[in-house]
Amino acid sequence: MADDPLAGARILVAEDEYLLAEELQAALVELGTRVIGPAASLADALALIETADARLDAAILDINLGGEPAFVAADRLARDGIPLIFVTGYDAAALPARFRLRPLLEKPVDLRRVAALLREMIGALPR
Repeated sequence: MADDPLAGARILVAEDEYLLAEELQAALVELGTRVIGPAASLADALALIETADARLDAAILDINLGGEPAFVAADRLARDGIPLIFVTGYDAAALPARFRLRPLLEKPVDLRRVAALLREMIGALPR
């Protein structure tokens, strides 16, 4: 669909569970996005954010990357106005108050929900 906000969108995937990262990547590519990553650690996620910089359209961020909280990366994305979806095996109480209004999907992730959220978030961005 030509008006699909996901067509060509650059999506950062930061997920340390290999199978979920691969599943997200495959689904996003099938939707026509350009996947940045996946990043399996906080350091990798931050490096990708720095190199992709303002060219990111959205991000999918596991709140725990290799045993480290990913909120430093989330703060950077939020500061730059990049929409993000948190994924986690925990519940919403694991999110700091500053992120409680951000979308949170519990694992296992519903890929249709991810696509719908990304379309909504990216579609709302100024072009």
